[in-house]
Amino acid sequence: MTRMIFVNLPVSSVAAAATFYEALGFTRNPMFSNEQAAAMEWSDTISVMLLDTAFYATFTDKTLIDATTTSGVLLCISRDSRAEVDAITEAAIAAGGRETREPQDMGFMYSRAFEDLDGHTWEPMHMDMAAAGQAMSQPEPATA
Repeated sequence: MTRMIFVNLPVSSVAAAATFYEALGFTRNPMFSNEQAAAMEWSDTISVMLLDTAFYATFTDKTLIDATTTSGVLLCISRDSRAEVDAITEAAIAAGGRETREPQDMGFMYSRAFEDLDGHTWEPMHMDMAAAGQAMSQPEPATA
């Protein structure tokens, strides 16, 4: 069986959150979606489960965080180009999300960051692996 990941996120409105993620290019899987949850597919192996907060709470004894004020996870997703990083970030902003920092350009890696409607932080990034290999193989400059 192919290994898969299902990221589960508590949301205040399943319908609003699903609409937000559809605007980013996720596809809703109706087989695993209802009033309490929306299964949003990113790829054949990556899905985001948007769970109504009360339903999410049935899976844990821990106190749920308010992602708008407390960070519990940063979700980094790769994109095929800088333009795709910009496009998904702009789509998130247009759909009601919020950009959380200025773009970061390290030469070999470019990234941005945004929050969804419930404050969960996503970091789309593009990495040029050839340039990354060159950057990582450079010796550190000597310090006095």
